[in-house]
Amino acid sequence: MDIGEIMKQAGEMQAKMKEMQEKIAEIEVTGEAGGGMVKVVLNGKGYASAVAIERSLVKEDDAEILEDLIAAAINDAKSKLETQSAEQMKTLTDGMPMPPGMKLPF
Repeated sequence: MDIGEIMKQAGEMQAKMKEMQEKIAEIEVTGEAGGGMVKVVLNGKGYASAVAIERSLVKEDDAEILEDLIAAAINDAKSKLETQSAEQMKTLTDGMPMPPGMKLPF
């Protein structure tokens, strides 16, 4: 493989990477905690776009439990987002020769 071919592949990879990042930004995932009593929706950039709390949880004495459940739901959604993003990136690099240990994005 000559340098021209490598440069062509690099340019194609860059265009695919940009397209993939745009697709990832459009992803929405929902994290849940407490058996679905608390739900948080994150967008592809990792920001919460919605929070849903089962009304039976909203009691004065339950504030600390509610806070813990919200944090757990956010972490669940973030984990799912990272998994889906990694799967999308893997499809981008399939079949492309890369040095061992090299990961994208750079």
